[in-house]
Amino acid sequence: MDMLVIDMIAQWVFVVTLALYLATNLQWYNYSFKRAIFRHHKFMWHIYYCLVPFTLYFGTFFLTRPLGDYLLVALSMVYAIAIIVWYLRLDKKLNFTKRIVRYFVILFIFMTFNKSLCYFLGIESRLLDLMPLGFAVIISRMYEKVLLDRFVTLANSKLKLMSNLKIICVTGSYGKTSIKNFIEQILKEKYRAYATPRSVNTYTGIVADINHNIDYTTEIYIAEAGAREKGDISQIAHFLNPHYAVIGEIGEQHIEYFKHIDNIVATKFELLESERLKKAFVFKDNPKPKEIAPGVAKKIQYFPEEVRNIQATLEGTSFELFIKGEWYKFETMVLGYFNVTNLSVAIYMGAEFGVRIEDIQRAVRRIEPVPHRLNKIETNQKMILDDSFNGNLKGMKEAIRLSSLYNGRKIIVTPGIVESTEEANIELAKAIDEVFDIAIITGELNAKILQTHIHKAQRIILKSKTQLEDMLKSCSKPGDLVLFSNDAPNYI
Repeated sequence: MDMLVIDMIAQWVFVVTLALYLATNLQWYNYSFKRAIFRHHKFMWHIYYCLVPFTLYFGTFFLTRPLGDYLLVALSMVYAIAIIVWYLRLDKKLNFTKRIVRYFVILFIFMTFNKSLCYFLGIESRLLDLMPLGFAVIISRMYEKVLLDRFVTLANSKLKLMSNLKIICVTGSYGKTSIKNFIEQILKEKYRAYATPRSVNTYTGIVADINHNIDYTTEIYIAEAGAREKGDISQIAHFLNPHYAVIGEIGEQHIEYFKHIDNIVATKFELLESERLKKAFVFKDNPKPKEIAPGVAKKIQYFPEEVRNIQATLEGTSFELFIKGEWYKFETMVLGYFNVTNLSVAIYMGAEFGVRIEDIQRAVRRIEPVPHRLNKIETNQKMILDDSFNGNLKGMKEAIRLSSLYNGRKIIVTPGIVESTEEANIELAKAIDEVFDIAIITGELNAKILQTHIHKAQRIILKSKTQLEDMLKSCSKPGDLVLFSNDAPNYI
């Protein structure tokens, strides 16, 4: 094969490989260059898989031929193999959505055009080889912006047609997905209620959900609002203009993005900017922003108002709640002391919408735990507590407390707390040490902190979760309890 053709193939392989690395990282961080580059949890990957190969690629241009061409081919092959190995070891691989497919199609179009132009003009440059990747990113982002504007217009039109639709929006640092699902299941006793699926809580996710999933017969829409920086929830609030707002517990989740708890508080309270807000339910122990408009303050009801006789065990949860001058007892299969708070606001919301107390009690009894949030599973003569989607200290400590009620050996699988403080992880380690016989620590993020402060329990460090299944088979036995506490993909 002609060396020119081999050289061209090598260039294509390098650019496409680099594009795969870039797309995967951007998708992890919601297509934010700022987060993907400056807030990446494993920044050294950028050195190994981007900066070094990028520098070597340019370096081959300045070498004499045919040495430069041979090194380019070798570099492209080694780089492609390295990225393939890296990619196959990921537990959260690239999801080939329409957006990603469009990105690669645009890239191939620009690469073809670029090569043709360079060939006819007799130009050769490593910088020109990589320009199609830059164009693909820019054009792709511009196209997605135009597409989003169109989808927002369609979603707004749909909401205007549904003039009788009541909208509830839920935010908070912890428990917002559970609260959202609890509200939906209670309101379904009387209304056609629909909630955003899974953990969909971004502006673009809500827009897509409205366009694709809400039925025109829906009477109540319950949306979850998440945030990584100031203005995120404000954008959702002004788009949805919810009639009811719920601000669950606020804490130091995502503190690395917000820098200070005051910024988190201010961001969560942006939900009260809705122009048609009727009422807001706010967790009573939350820190408050410096200023709340008097008109908005009058619409706030703090929860839970009064609660007593809480029983939270591995068999279920029961409590009494004071509603409209009377005490009512509630029982549920949902586990966890903290879920009393989450259930209380869902119960208040049901009462606000006129659902009878007896119907609310029946709904609470039937409520099923949100998947991966303190789910109890009994299988293979073991008890599994799946709390892998719970990533805050309070919730994780409650799962540990529940585990302590179990008579038998106890094993915990955890990466620690992601996007939190060192102090929080030390407190978690001490709680683990008091209860568990074996602590399997996954990933490198908090391994040093946890290992340092866990003394009594046997410590097992797994750099990759691919080893987890075999490890559990070897160290667990019938009668054990296994708690999966929080989870984190390989890139964290």
